[in-house]
Amino acid sequence: MRLVTGAAVAMAAVLTLAGCGGEDTGGSRGGGLKVRSAYMPQPVTAAMAAGYLVIENDSDAADTLRSVTSDIAQDVTLHKTSGQAMESAGSDDRAIPAHGRLVLESGGMHLMFEKLKRKPKEGETVSVELHFAKTDPIKVEMPVKSATYQPASTASSASSASSSFSASSSSSFSSSSLSSHH
Repeated sequence: MRLVTGAAVAMAAVLTLAGCGGEDTGGSRGGGLKVRSAYMPQPVTAAMAAGYLVIENDSDAADTLRSVTSDIAQDVTLHKTSGQAMESAGSDDRAIPAHGRLVLESGGMHLMFEKLKRKPKEGETVSVELHFAKTDPIKVEMPVKSATYQPASTASSASSASSSFSASSSSSFSSSSLSSHH
């Protein structure tokens, strides 16, 4: 009986740790908002790049992503892919419902970094500041992944039992600093 109990405890520990690692880049908190799973595939051109992340809203009030800025690009816009076409995201697309989330992922809503000032390389990080209608801006250090990087699953990494911590609206975080907080 003791062996079965030990195995069950070991399995629970493995499952808990599996939720902490992997594709999730951690989280940053601003008000009731958390940013998770942020990354940028290494751009293939020197002119533009894409970025992906999940914004979770733990509060009772909805919010809206108004704009995004970055020191690496002249413009950062929010786009959505619809079939083979890409178009600018409207205000409804930018909504973060109360107790909901806004998912920016490949093949759907995403950030477009236009008129790059330099081409980021795999292993670097890109600073991004998210501006909201109600919440103070949140700074995110977005890791640059390989051009072919595919996260395991945005839905599972966004809901995994990963580490997160509070950050003031003017502070920033990096995924490397989060790995020791599991």
